[in-house]
Amino acid sequence: MTPTGTVVLVGGEHGGNLTGGMNRSLGALLLTPFIRQRFAMYVAKERASDLERLAGFFEAGTVVPSLGHTFPLDRVPEAMRLLDSGRVRGKVAITTT
Repeated sequence: MTPTGTVVLVGGEHGGNLTGGMNRSLGALLLTPFIRQRFAMYVAKERASDLERLAGFFEAGTVVPSLGHTFPLDRVPEAMRLLDSGRVRGKVAITTT
């Protein structure tokens, strides 16, 4: 990020509490007035029509996800430990075959 850049925070982590897992995002927003960088939050609305359009992009190869790791179904605990470690770049996929 540049010294005066903007980070757009999407989603949250560890849901289920009063803030719905948005503690990190809310903390960043509170910090913004005191630093040169800017933090913004975006909350998306999921609509079936948007997801269908997105699926078309994936099928056509127009959008390619950043896949960091693939695990078979019997190694889900290992995949979850990797996610919890914070060392994942890209997404983690679970395969059934």
